[in-house]
Amino acid sequence: MNNKRTYKLILHHIKKYMPLVIFSLIFAAASVALTLYAPILTGRAIDYIIGPSDVDFDAIREVIIQLGVVILLTAVFQWFMNILNNNITYRVVNDIRTKAFDHLENLPLKYIDSKQYGDVVSRIVADIDQFSDGLLMGFSQLFTGVVTIIGTLGFMLSISVRITAAVVVITPVSLFVAAFIAKRTYNMFLLQSEKRGELTGLVEEMVGNEKVVQAFGYEDDACERFTEINEKLQDASLKATFYSSITNPSTRFVNSLVYAAVGIIGAFLAIMGGGLTIGQLSCFLSYANQYTKPFNEISGVVTELQNAVACAARVFELLEEEAEIPDDTDAVVLKNVSGQVTLKNVYFSYVPDKELITDLNLNVEPGRRIAIVGPTGCGKSTVINLLMRFYDVDSGSIKVDGNDIRHITRKSLRENYGMVLQETWLKAGTVKENIAYGRPDATDEEIINAAKLAHSHSFIKRLPQGYDTVLAEDGGNLSQGQKQLLCITRVMLSLPPMLILDEATSSIDTRTEIKIQSAFAKMMEGRTSFIVAHRLSTIKEADTILVMKDGNIIEQGNHMELLAKKGFYEKLYNSQFAKNN
Repeated sequence: MNNKRTYKLILHHIKKYMPLVIFSLIFAAASVALTLYAPILTGRAIDYIIGPSDVDFDAIREVIIQLGVVILLTAVFQWFMNILNNNITYRVVNDIRTKAFDHLENLPLKYIDSKQYGDVVSRIVADIDQFSDGLLMGFSQLFTGVVTIIGTLGFMLSISVRITAAVVVITPVSLFVAAFIAKRTYNMFLLQSEKRGELTGLVEEMVGNEKVVQAFGYEDDACERFTEINEKLQDASLKATFYSSITNPSTRFVNSLVYAAVGIIGAFLAIMGGGLTIGQLSCFLSYANQYTKPFNEISGVVTELQNAVACAARVFELLEEEAEIPDDTDAVVLKNVSGQVTLKNVYFSYVPDKELITDLNLNVEPGRRIAIVGPTGCGKSTVINLLMRFYDVDSGSIKVDGNDIRHITRKSLRENYGMVLQETWLKAGTVKENIAYGRPDATDEEIINAAKLAHSHSFIKRLPQGYDTVLAEDGGNLSQGQKQLLCITRVMLSLPPMLILDEATSSIDTRTEIKIQSAFAKMMEGRTSFIVAHRLSTIKEADTILVMKDGNIIEQGNHMELLAKKGFYEKLYNSQFAKNN
């Protein structure tokens, strides 16, 4: 994303708060006007002291009172301006962060699956924080800086046109210096932001899977990967910081030349009777200093803005990712679902040039139990993704109760499925909140009954606060089996008309699994169920077993029928139970 496009998007988000921006500008202008009026009062006081007549103490006293009022009002106006700037900045940042998170929730799964989680998190958290810092600095210093430059020019022209002309001729040099450096800092800050996201992704990956890292002795390799990315981040950060840090000294050098030129020219005019008093020269030197000061501040703001814009560009890239195809305006809301599911001529692949599901056909009658088995990578979990419409089919159709799922609202489609996956997920919260995740209005009695059916009640009661025990992120303080039992309990509570069990008991001990299978059997009565399993002992009771290989159903039938065929299923079954035969 180019700079021009990024700036337009930033201004678009600021536009909403234009009344606050206008008031901030008014307070900035008032503050600058009073700040610039102060040197005039100081100059008058000097002329009263060193004038040809005696010192006029009454006049000096009046000037001091006026100066005190000016300083007080300046402070008040600056205070109000800063309050407004803070409000504008953090409201804009809040809007962008909320919009980014909302958009993330509407992105298709293929985007999430193709990105490092840490990089996505970095965009929404770290990059927006960096952007807010730059935006606040821009409002705080850019506004007052521009107004100060314009105001001081007006005041200087009222005192001496010749000296003002000398100032105006020299000062643009500092802007050229700042612009030259700023162009080189943007790419460095963008690279810095990218590497920070990459590093966040690696740290999240390693911390989240530390047991696996240590089990396979990957610590040294992880450290090497971290060091490599960290050194690239260090290099980008050093270059970005170096270029941005030389801006201020460069502009200060140019501004010192301006101050020296004003002092020398003004002194000659005052000595040679050029219509300039000592007080006016003092006033002019103060203006020259105030005139050049914003150039230093603006140059610092410009480099900081380059960092902010680079971070904003990454956030806006996320915001401009194509969202999930919205539901049709006339999409059907599923009600009173019987559970008939039909797949007709379904083709699907994650990568366009690599086929996965080809011409898949299946008709599932309501209340039937369908088991899906096959070697790893044959497309079992992909079928589940398609049934839930996490991905859309490339061609063909999937229908529920005769309705194409592409013409059903996603919310109602997914509400009618209960899904237990091999990969468990629990949110940070109480056990009760996790069980009631799909039914927040469930009563305590309903939650406890579901836990008893799922055989999780006994271990929950042993927890420090029972159902009110607060779980760490992703249930970190529970065993894998306990986490899976809670996920099963969650589905037991919802009891939707269709079920998807994807290796739902893979982390549970055999004794508990037998009990769970009994609970599942009761739960699946009258419900259409899809069971994905590697352990073939768990799907013997299925009405129909689909044997998949290379994205196709190569065999189907019940357990005994498939064994009698002496085909691929028999080989899979015998490979698991050869020792027992």
